Amino acid sequence: MRTMLAAALCLTSLAASAQIYRWTDDQGRVHVTDTPPPAAAKTVRQVGNAAAEAPASGQESFELQQAKAKYPVTLYTTPGCDACSEARKLLNARGLPFREISINDNTQLEELKSISGSTSVPAMVVGSSVQRGFEPGLYERTLDVAGYPKTGVLPPRNQAEPAPPAVAGAPEVKPVAEPERPTGPYAPGAPPQKRPAKK
Repeated sequence: MRTMLAAALCLTSLAASAQIYRWTDDQGRVHVTDTPPPAAAKTVRQVGNAAAEAPASGQESFELQQAKAKYPVTLYTTPGCDACSEARKLLNARGLPFREISINDNTQLEELKSISGSTSVPAMVVGSSVQRGFEPGLYERTLDVAGYPKTGVLPPRNQAEPAPPAVAGAPEVKPVAEPERPTGPYAPGAPPQKRPAKK
């Protein structure tokens, strides 16, 4: 009887610890935890069970899906830009899916200018929020406010810099097949054949 009671208490405590809470602190920051929030927390909401909320392999969490839908991330870069590489590295380390636009023509440059009010790169656009230049703390806070999972929650990504576009009008270079060489005793380059000696 005691064993059954102890097992029931363990299961109850495990179920309680598996509960997920969403709450806001006194500075307006939103937190998602699997432990009960502090007494000073505001807008506390239970958002489900951790085991039920955990995504199956290859599936995105509900939190990530919501953030992607409301605040998609786009990174504007240029080839060979060190700060752009650092911005890409931060997004990859955090495991966030993002779209990267490498500025290669005037149309893309005008698009960046209309969105950010500047032509400087990198520029990270999260929903309607724009961060010009690269400042890691500012990038992290912008993503936090948008509700994206923090670094370490998602597996890292390895999204690479976009490949440069093909140059328009450049002739396509195709490999040339080596011509077949004739074979036989009279083929060019064939070793001379010995004639039979006359008797």
